[in-house]
Amino acid sequence: MRMFAALIGLIVGFSVSLSSLAASYTEGKEYVVLAERIVPADPNKIEVAEFFSYACPHCYKFEPILQAWVKKFPADVKLVQTHVSFNRPDWASYQRGYYTVVALGVKDKVQDAIFNSIYVANKNLSGAQDWADFLSLYGVDKQKTLSTYNSFGVNSQIKQAEARTRDFKIPSTPMVIVDGRFRVAVSNHDEMVKVAQFLVDKVRAERTAIKP
Repeated sequence: MRMFAALIGLIVGFSVSLSSLAASYTEGKEYVVLAERIVPADPNKIEVAEFFSYACPHCYKFEPILQAWVKKFPADVKLVQTHVSFNRPDWASYQRGYYTVVALGVKDKVQDAIFNSIYVANKNLSGAQDWADFLSLYGVDKQKTLSTYNSFGVNSQIKQAEARTRDFKIPSTPMVIVDGRFRVAVSNHDEMVKVAQFLVDKVRAERTAIKP
């Protein structure tokens, strides 16, 4: 009986050891520390920044994995998505569409549908009228979409997105950065979330340690 208990203890200990090993990542390998931190807008939250594009097929595949993780976020973690253009005209139209959707307050309602429209239905949302027609399927007034598409607010959001892309020196998408200083450096989508979670935990532990 004692031998059996000892064996169980050994197995449990070994499992915990493997779990800890799996959750441990190395700077310079699975993640990179940025040379300069970009301070998040909300200092009370641990920012998870994703840089993406509707025109990026890898972003389409990553989106459901990312959102499944986001649903588990505790109150101290916040997702901030930035739609990039990389100065490509075809990506720029999707970038403007994204910030139009954000300005209209329907992002959560239509995000999945936008990706599916592009990659499942093979539709091209390349201009204001395309976006107006598409969003009307989800209850958004066409004229409201048309007036928002080239609005000052959307133009301002695009300028901010371009600045963030430059400041973070984003080379490709999807890209995840935690707390404005840790860039996830793996390409497997499931592993990206695991590394990002590790970094979120790291930041939380650092903040807890410096609290008086």
